[in-house]
Amino acid sequence: MPVKYKPTQKVVQRGSKKVTTTHYYMKTQSLKELLECYNNDNTKPKLKQKVKNELIRRQGKGLVNIVTRDTSGNIAEFK
Repeated sequence: MPVKYKPTQKVVQRGSKKVTTTHYYMKTQSLKELLECYNNDNTKPKLKQKVKNELIRRQGKGLVNIVTRDTSGNIAEFK
């Protein structure tokens, strides 16, 4: 089972009562959204760890290259 970013959402269309299911898997989220979630102070530690694991997975596949900079200006790889 893939890792979820947030719970699955079921939307019922008003006219036809047709149910559409939307899944929010970690691998389908954009890099921008993942980084915003990771850097947000209100993000729970469990979700933050899931996002970090996904970013490391993408970095291993060569899909993304993330470089971090601390307060003193030192540059380091994202680990």
